Amino acid sequence: QVQLVESGGGSVQAGGSLTLSCQVSGYSYSLAWFRQPPGKEREGVAAINDYRTVYGDFVEGRFTVSRDTAKNTLTLQMNSLRPEDTAMYYCAAARRAMGWSLLLQEQYYDAWGQGTHVAVSS
Repeated sequence: QVQLVESGGGSVQAGGSLTLSCQVSGYSYSLAWFRQPPGKEREGVAAINDYRTVYGDFVEGRFTVSRDTAKNTLTLQMNSLRPEDTAMYYCAAARRAMGWSLLLQEQYYDAWGQGTHVAVSS
């Protein structure tokens, strides 16, 4: 059973930066960040495995996802933050291989962290 613990959320002004981290225990084929803005559905932010890294269209080059297998951590570096980036951010893990087009679809992920909140003020 994979366990995931996020950290690094907080409040920042528009244009600022935040780094989210996820401590991962157990095997995972792919890891991803999802987010759920207030009153909206959860959406994929970024996903990574040994073969590919993908980002949601709204990222527009502002975020970078990375995976440190030695430290068992997943990191999301977020720059040029906007008020619309305000959301609860979740780390997720998938045990099975999947096509790259599915990496940002939440139904393919088996384990989830409890989330960390990011608030961006204008």
